Amino acid sequence: MHLEELRALLARHARPDWTTAVDGVLVSRVDRADPPAPSTSGTVLAVIAQGAKRLALGDRVYEYGPGQYLVASVDLPVTGQFTRARPEEPALGFGLVLEPTAVAELLLQAGPGDSPRAGGGTPPGMAVSDAPDALLDAVVRLLRLLDEPRDRTVLAPLVKREILWRLITGEQGATVRQLGLPDSGLSHISRAVRWIREHYAEPFRVEDVARVSGMSVSAFHRNFQTVTAMSPIQFQKQIRLQEARLLLATHPGDVTGVGQRVGYDNPSQFSREYRRQFGTPPSRDAVQLRHTVRTAAGALT
Repeated sequence: MHLEELRALLARHARPDWTTAVDGVLVSRVDRADPPAPSTSGTVLAVIAQGAKRLALGDRVYEYGPGQYLVASVDLPVTGQFTRARPEEPALGFGLVLEPTAVAELLLQAGPGDSPRAGGGTPPGMAVSDAPDALLDAVVRLLRLLDEPRDRTVLAPLVKREILWRLITGEQGATVRQLGLPDSGLSHISRAVRWIREHYAEPFRVEDVARVSGMSVSAFHRNFQTVTAMSPIQFQKQIRLQEARLLLATHPGDVTGVGQRVGYDNPSQFSREYRRQFGTPPSRDAVQLRHTVRTAAGALT
């Protein structure tokens, strides 16, 4: 019953840019199963109502379909695609941006026995589960408010808190709870992830990033791999190559310059790693990207 209404609400409120009138709430509609594409996860709850999606993170693959949800507690470089989507039966999804301050506030307000205790280790930065009825019901009630502007301002924040509480106390609660714990293993790794994103074009020593994160080198290695499914150097490479692809879309004639801007001094190494990541050399991909950008611009005029 929840899924049927959820599909109808998502289909009605889907926009090209996925935004809605409620801050942090996203609605997606995808009409075809395109090839895998690189992106970043954000810190988000994603619920699938129709269709299916696959995300690759390092050596892990996450797949989820109708009635399932994914949570990401770190902004991670992923490769994703909707695997079941067609015009007559589009993929439909709900997203909610997860804010660490909101998680922390709920954990502080919870009674001593209300929130499960954290486990012994750092959980992965991404997880998939079946969505319980209580969570789907809250998502549906939040989307109903898109049709009720008078009530939306007051009630939407309350329902968003309820959804967050369902996550905190649910099967993947450990992943979500660590968003709001300032000294959790995940918060230390998030600090390192932010540092690498800001300095992705610069060479670094793992020891220095471990120091930034506030962990010993051995603990940093172990926790970084658990959260991101990659080593710090592999993570940096993913960020470099994703940034290079974005730059090539606007600078298709300067492959060597783009490689240097993202940290590659050796053009052949850049071409080799780019091809391994995206399946085609940067010079050829740049031509396709330029065509895609021009086609999209034409569609908007």
